Amino acid sequence: MDLATIVGLAVGLVCLGLGIVSRGVSPDAVAAFAHLPSALIVVGGTLAALFLAVPLGSVLNAWRVAVKALFYRRPSSRALVAELVRYAEVARREGILALEPAAESARDPFLARALGLAVDGTDPKEIEEILAAELDALAERHAAGRRTFEVLAKYAPAWGLIGTLVGLILMLGSLRDDPSAIGPGMSLALVTTFYGAVLANFLFGPIAEKLQERSEQEMAHKRIILLGIVSVQSGDNPRIVRQKLRSQLPPSMAGAAAW
Repeated sequence: MDLATIVGLAVGLVCLGLGIVSRGVSPDAVAAFAHLPSALIVVGGTLAALFLAVPLGSVLNAWRVAVKALFYRRPSSRALVAELVRYAEVARREGILALEPAAESARDPFLARALGLAVDGTDPKEIEEILAAELDALAERHAAGRRTFEVLAKYAPAWGLIGTLVGLILMLGSLRDDPSAIGPGMSLALVTTFYGAVLANFLFGPIAEKLQERSEQEMAHKRIILLGIVSVQSGDNPRIVRQKLRSQLPPSMAGAAAW
């Protein structure tokens, strides 16, 4: 898990906890935020909305996508560019078949497939079409996983409001027998709104945003591979390959003195 995710979770939990106990730590203060029926309404209702809105396969796959995204560490783009330039130098000096060992030992499956296509003598345009189609499929899978959490973030506050309305209806119905119950009853009614808002804005929404960021990072990394392998197969001069790939990097990296 990257540092930003850890810091975000820690800061959110600490600030939320300090806000809850700001008037003093007491069993009643903590218990006011722990209400099982409210949690059942919000969590159960949100999951019900999710299953109604999204196919079961996408729901099950979304959690795997989320775990991979949160623990994904993007490889160095500069190191990737240097590696692809080295492939261009080898191919220009010894021929494209000299890259076969690199294709077999590559840790990145996408890079391994790209090198394999080049070694097999596939036309550069065909390589580009094959790899671009794979990137499109990857983007669709990422979007499906992200949509699951977008749906959760969308409906969690709504079910929090529904739970609040249920609590208010029950509370108002009991006022004739015990008018003093309005304070505790209102507190419990609002807990569901609290649950829905926290789940949407502290968990589901941020995860969806993180998935979007991770998807963009992975797609950018794979586009560098696509461009580099196509250039290598086309027989481009290594200097030209370097210039093409540097254009895909952020200015801070592309203009680094190490180049």
